[in-house]
Amino acid sequence: MREVTTAPLPAVPVDGGLAQLVQVNAERAPDSTAFRRKSASGWTPVTAREFRDQVVSVAKGLVSSGVQPGDRVVILASTRYEWTLLDFAVWAARAVSVPVYPTSSAEQVAWIVADSGASAAVVETDEHERHVRDAFAEAGRQAPVWRIDDAPAELSVAGADVPDAEVLDRCRETGHDEPATIVYTSGTTGRPKGCVLTHGNFLAEARGAVGVLGSLFGDGGAAQASTLLFLPLAHVVGRMLQVGAVWAGVTLGHTAKVGDAVADLATFRPTFVLAVPYVLEKIFHGARQKALDSGRGKVFDAATEVAVAHSSADSPGLGLRLRHAAFDRLVYRRLRAALGGRCEHVLSGGAALSPRLVHFYRAAGITVLEGYGLTETTSTATINTPEAFRAGTAGRPLPGMSLRISDAGEVLVKGPTVFGGYWRDEESTAATFDDGWLTTGDLGHVDEAGFLVITGRSKEILVTSGGKNVSPAAIEDRIGGHPLVGNAVVVGDGRNYVAALLTVDQQHFPVWKRSAGKSAEATVEELSGDPDLLAELQRAVDLGNAAVSRAESVRRFRVLPVEFTQENGCLTPSLKVKRDVVVRRWADEVEACYAG
Repeated sequence: MREVTTAPLPAVPVDGGLAQLVQVNAERAPDSTAFRRKSASGWTPVTAREFRDQVVSVAKGLVSSGVQPGDRVVILASTRYEWTLLDFAVWAARAVSVPVYPTSSAEQVAWIVADSGASAAVVETDEHERHVRDAFAEAGRQAPVWRIDDAPAELSVAGADVPDAEVLDRCRETGHDEPATIVYTSGTTGRPKGCVLTHGNFLAEARGAVGVLGSLFGDGGAAQASTLLFLPLAHVVGRMLQVGAVWAGVTLGHTAKVGDAVADLATFRPTFVLAVPYVLEKIFHGARQKALDSGRGKVFDAATEVAVAHSSADSPGLGLRLRHAAFDRLVYRRLRAALGGRCEHVLSGGAALSPRLVHFYRAAGITVLEGYGLTETTSTATINTPEAFRAGTAGRPLPGMSLRISDAGEVLVKGPTVFGGYWRDEESTAATFDDGWLTTGDLGHVDEAGFLVITGRSKEILVTSGGKNVSPAAIEDRIGGHPLVGNAVVVGDGRNYVAALLTVDQQHFPVWKRSAGKSAEATVEELSGDPDLLAELQRAVDLGNAAVSRAESVRRFRVLPVEFTQENGCLTPSLKVKRDVVVRRWADEVEACYAG
């Protein structure tokens, strides 16, 4: 058993909760640019004073609408300035925000609304509003639902008669142990579980992250640091960057669609960004494709090899340095330009980035700082820093955090950012802790320098290269409910979308063949590419996809020639699928799901 602890930073007293940070910034540097809002004319600055006034105004509207301390307020919208404004306004009203992914299905929205006991909601689209209103009706509750485009103005008018002191008192009186948010995360049962994160969890995370990443967050320099957020604010990683930016006085911008990120990066020109491996992979492959299209593919590939060699070398020789300098003019500067030209660091998490790409970006002048964490750890528990960097690892623990590797190789975590438990779920909470340590379900080890290396997962949660947590059980059960499906195994860990391996139920197969006019002697293997069979299995997949968000939905599937049995080693005695055995045995079929 190996254990490593990082000493805590000196305590920084913060009276009140997260919304109090907004008050402090407005008093300390009222004219500093807290945000830049995207508009048709460009990026419009919002000062710290203006943001404080807007937060207080919207919070007063929430109070006048009956939102009480401790009430839960759903926010269902894409990443945008108003999301952050509403989040801090909810906190200023001493309420609890409940983020929901904008791609969530009606079933998921209904569960979160019912389980959280939400009493109000802010939504973005007609579809969101239908889902939320149906969920409130199903739960037997009447509750206000605001559209995010109109909510700031409507709530400001509604709260005009509420004294500012009502909100300011709530801000100051918020305890660090009070819930700030309930973030629903996939569980092995398929039902999302609500992680209760407190104001103290977020404040400890912000203090630790900004403390070790001071050079990124400004560190008292003359130029104000800035970052563009394009990850979902329903995800704890994006949420943490939002809080960290406000904590450190970093200028924050928002991009609603990841597809717009590259264009927005060029005009916003951040000094650092938060990304997931999928985005970094897309940028690299996009740059390579442009090079191929222009007949410069060999140059790009050569530049890649030089970059990896240069970053990997302890002391690059003269020849390597000269080739690196040449490719900097030809290739690397174009990559930096794609991130706005000023970005020197990328914070990356959610899944592991190929060490080869880590080295490539580093040699190109953009250091990718990988970290590790869970929703249950309020995002980052370990992180590489500019001063302590090792490619292929998840870095060292944040200040005040401890890691332990169990005898079974599982990563255990303890510290001030670790949550206290799941919302109204004592059983799951108890199962998540072992003698005070959070059991992450991830396998790994700590190297001789104290850097964490993640080697696998003991749980069945998949994490796509886009950082989306996917619980296979929910969609597998739905797909498996179709009579023609024997078993469904969802794959996609570290991939850019979810796929599935399907077996055909041998009892129903003869029935289907008769109804479809197929030969009675035809085997599954012979019909694995039959359009009629594939169409019927697609209907099963569609049934499963209806229960999950688009990011979790199965995009491709492959038909396996045999059923899973205990005899062929694919089922346990209790008839549970041995996922690792299946994925390993049919690795070629998994790869075929992602070919082309």
